[in-house]
Amino acid sequence: MNAREDGAAVSRDVVVIGMSRGGLEALRTVLAELPPDFPGAVLVVAHIGAHHSILPSILAQVSPLPVAHAGHGEPLRYGEVVVAPPDCHLLLTSAGMLLSHGAKENFARPAIDPLFRSAALSKGPAVVGILLSGDLDDGCVGLQAIKDCGGAVIVQDPATAEASSMPRHALAAVQVDACVAPAGIAQALFTLMHQPSSAVTEIDRRRRLIDIENRFLLGDPDVTALADIAKPTTYTCPECHGTLWEVEQAGPVRFRCHTGHGYTAATLAHGQAVAAEEAVWAAVRALHEKEMLLRRMAETAAANGRHDAARERLAEAAAAAAHAATLRAMTTEASPEMPL
Repeated sequence: MNAREDGAAVSRDVVVIGMSRGGLEALRTVLAELPPDFPGAVLVVAHIGAHHSILPSILAQVSPLPVAHAGHGEPLRYGEVVVAPPDCHLLLTSAGMLLSHGAKENFARPAIDPLFRSAALSKGPAVVGILLSGDLDDGCVGLQAIKDCGGAVIVQDPATAEASSMPRHALAAVQVDACVAPAGIAQALFTLMHQPSSAVTEIDRRRRLIDIENRFLLGDPDVTALADIAKPTTYTCPECHGTLWEVEQAGPVRFRCHTGHGYTAATLAHGQAVAAEEAVWAAVRALHEKEMLLRRMAETAAANGRHDAARERLAEAAAAAAHAATLRAMTTEASPEMPL
């Protein structure tokens, strides 16, 4: 059922679920508790990347509802579970389900935020968003969009999550309707589905923001419109190296580039940390190679009787080795920065 725009009560019958590391067993628990005559449509995004996925068959082992990969252009299917296929964002529009190979969000495709955000825009108060175990904070911004558009949200209790970062970020940023262990999520869902919700009518700017962002993923970007919802920063996109714009909205700080790549502040910081570590290891490798080359030059100089030159090359090799050891210690001894 579509969300009403006249303020009347609407049924919550669109369930969107996001998960990453550690979320599979939680998702299996949730689906196993749904009745065969479940009236809602269930859409799932997992961080599977471009890898071949047998997630629908795994979920079908416990789900009383049919499970399949989503298809581009297919209508929303009530009483079924659809899963985002590999390397495609899954979006929900008024016309149905769409698949996009658009720019990654939070370094992921499929990502959770695009589904949550597009469901919020197209279905409004009819949506219940569920966020399960995972690293960093994909899905957090999408949950806020669902709340802003009148929907309800459920977050897995971080104490029960293998990777607690995603649930913890959501709890810190979003006023959730329920925070429960996986065994209690289905019951919380039933409760929220039977609580009528009134449509939110004064969210024009929020809807415009969501629409602009969705268009980047649907191949119809309005790059000039980015200035309407964001301001340029001095940061650069880790993936395409374009300028990042900070999206002006309440909630978690996040960024988007003209290409369409999107990041929360936490994800961007994590990406920069990874890039910095890779750069350090590249420097260590280069210094080791420099050391070996200098030692080989010292051998050649000594063999030709140029002992002063040989000593100079050995001194330079020792300095390169010392620099490499310093960089290696900085990387291996630093305490890993874990997400919130």
